[in-house]
Amino acid sequence: MAIRIDHTPNPNALKFTVGVAVGGPVSFPAGKATEDPMAQALLAIDGVTNVFLTADFVTLSKSPEASWDTIQPAAVEILEEHYG
Repeated sequence: MAIRIDHTPNPNALKFTVGVAVGGPVSFPAGKATEDPMAQALLAIDGVTNVFLTADFVTLSKSPEASWDTIQPAAVEILEEHYG
């Protein structure tokens, strides 16, 4: 399954369309405990500040100083593992 990545109006957020229902809408902010293993894995990526799930996509938000160059491949790997 190919994950489509789209920019959002916010340069610190990317939309990852996975093509299957992800549940939600639900948001997982960094620093707040969650029992969702996928959200935990995404929040463990350095710089990720929030994970939002709804419909067939996951939106990740990052801190302004974090780089999408490192976050994006790690996120795709986690999402492919979970939804593939």
